[in-house]
Amino acid sequence: DVTEGRVSASPDTVKRLVGLGFDVVVEAGAGSASRIVDGAFEKAGARIGKAGDAAKADIVLKLRRPNAAELKTYRKGAVVIATMDPHGHEDAVAAMAAAGVTAFAMEFMPRITRAQSMDVLSSQANLAGYRAVIDATAEYDRAMPMMMTAAGTVPAAKVFVMGAGVAGLQAIATARRLGAVVTATDVRAAAGEQVQSLGAKFIMTDALKDASGEGGYARELTDAEKEAQAALVADHIARQDIVITTALIPGRPAPKLVSAAMVAAMQPGSVIVDLAVERGGNVE
Repeated sequence: DVTEGRVSASPDTVKRLVGLGFDVVVEAGAGSASRIVDGAFEKAGARIGKAGDAAKADIVLKLRRPNAAELKTYRKGAVVIATMDPHGHEDAVAAMAAAGVTAFAMEFMPRITRAQSMDVLSSQANLAGYRAVIDATAEYDRAMPMMMTAAGTVPAAKVFVMGAGVAGLQAIATARRLGAVVTATDVRAAAGEQVQSLGAKFIMTDALKDASGEGGYARELTDAEKEAQAALVADHIARQDIVITTALIPGRPAPKLVSAAMVAAMQPGSVIVDLAVERGGNVE
């Protein structure tokens, strides 16, 4: 079961909806894990209710796709807006169709300038990249920057980020701020400049010129490209303290980047954070 700390509306967005003439009901305690108390929603013009009140709603705002029990209670024709995670969950999508709801998958928002303020993937990936480094640092339990001490010099931690999309670039920036020595790889050649602009070193195999795909994502690699990339990574990964993987291909399982043998080659006490785990993970 997913422990969800987020909430699908803030007092600010509730205020705007009320201003447009909507009657807004917020589930009691919905914002508590986001440090938003019920009173803040009430002040913005919402009524505090229970989850079951969704049965009377014309529009339901959720974080994740409704489950079968919830769908049974929704009105036919209700509009449901959420992150739907539809890939590989065709049965759940069919269930929404059968229930007669109109579903909007927020992660299908086109990644264009006009829709930028609704791009949930970018906003959440940005935070995930930041948090991956913070969590890894806590687990690593040694200093990230180089420390000159009376007892000698402690070298800076070596951080390797795989995938330099929104999450990867934020991870690079965060690790650099903490004083780590950062390297990164991506199969899209254009990512190299962005990585270097953040003060990290970009590594890419000569065998792989570019694997840019649709919408800023990467395409799937050929077998020869996968082998060349794996050889480069295997050698590099053995010397890293922290590895953060962020690679995703839309609608496909996450590409396997780190084999069990590579993990075994890493130093004791090193840390891996796999941000692609919901899609099967980048790490074997």
